Amino acid sequence: MTSPANAGSIFRLADAFGVKEIIFCGNQPDTRSSRLRKTARNTEKTIHFRASDTIKNTLQELHDLSFTSIALEITSNSKPMSTIDFSRLDKVALIIGAESIGITDETLEQCNNIAHITMYGINSSMNVAQATGIALYELTRS
Repeated sequence: MTSPANAGSIFRLADAFGVKEIIFCGNQPDTRSSRLRKTARNTEKTIHFRASDTIKNTLQELHDLSFTSIALEITSNSKPMSTIDFSRLDKVALIIGAESIGITDETLEQCNNIAHITMYGINSSMNVAQATGIALYELTRS
């Protein structure tokens, strides 16, 4: 995700929902971007973030630290976010993909769970920042 507006929104959402860390895999957004900083409203300075070269290694690292990974992607076997009981999960890593390509099949196979947001309109996707906000709400309400 390299869109400054989306990255800024995700920093702000991370702050609002108590996310401990954002890990950017592959391309890292430019946190000096005026668009990112304006959208993030200074949360890019308070939310811990880092870059990682590969999602594969990052997921393995998180799994080794007892994180449960949940990929946010619509697939034939994904479950609606609203039906998953997150209350029994201690540490969760929410995996979100780039807006244009989503999450690769290889990454989906490595994740513990695949979840989607139930949609009622005719469009089959939504903005990555909006989807992240809904997913974080679902994660924190249980």
